[in-house]
Amino acid sequence: MFVASHNGLMSDIFTEVFENEPVDPRESARRGGRPNLRARFYKEALAGEPAEGGVPVLLDGRPVRTPAKQLLAAPSHELAQSIAAEWDAQREVINPALMPLTRLANAIIDGVVKKPQPVADEIQKYLGSDLLFYRAAEPEGLVAAQGQHWDPIVQWAHESLGARFLLVEGVTFAPQPDEAIAAAVRAIPKNPWRLGAVNSAMALTGSALLALALAHGRLDVDAGWAAAHVDEDWNMAKWGSDEQALERRAHRFTEMQAAAQVLSMIRE
Repeated sequence: MFVASHNGLMSDIFTEVFENEPVDPRESARRGGRPNLRARFYKEALAGEPAEGGVPVLLDGRPVRTPAKQLLAAPSHELAQSIAAEWDAQREVINPALMPLTRLANAIIDGVVKKPQPVADEIQKYLGSDLLFYRAAEPEGLVAAQGQHWDPIVQWAHESLGARFLLVEGVTFAPQPDEAIAAAVRAIPKNPWRLGAVNSAMALTGSALLALALAHGRLDVDAGWAAAHVDEDWNMAKWGSDEQALERRAHRFTEMQAAAQVLSMIRE
């Protein structure tokens, strides 16, 4: 199957698999049935030796490129090996839905490393209207659940970051103090890999504070995920679960785990 221009072939396949194919199986179904997965075309996936661009992921000893044709390489051997393990775990076909760490690495390398400021700006924007600031007035059980999961993180932001945010009832926008936002902004990671992981966790949870708490070790991935789904869990307990919603949530949790893995393996 391999030809002389193997690196080009690998880059083309990588782009086709990860840029054009929906990573959510349900999205593939909506587009017309089973996803068109590429057959595995390599025997071995490993982390290479450190180079200028980081520790590369190698397929049969050859470097891989991201969809934007950048070198797929991580800042540490441990992380590169974890990405390679996703490739090695693929059997007959390459399934992007089972490779969340690779997809996150693609996004960071192609979209964060060279332009980190817009990503940091997006996190700052979230801090102005964070999920944790908007509380239910009733029922009592939901109010208690939000307080149980969210109050410790708001308190952590106050005590550890110096950010005193305001809590409001309902969903009507309430501006936060500029000094609180500025204090929390200082906790946004500068390292592009950690920055990208925080941005991913924020998008998945709807909360910049939860993402920052995860990055700073205030909570683990399971606690962060539970905190992000207080309202959803309350509704499911009252009205019953939605199987499709639970499937989507399980799929997104693998993305959250990938973000947490990057944060645990890369330090500021």
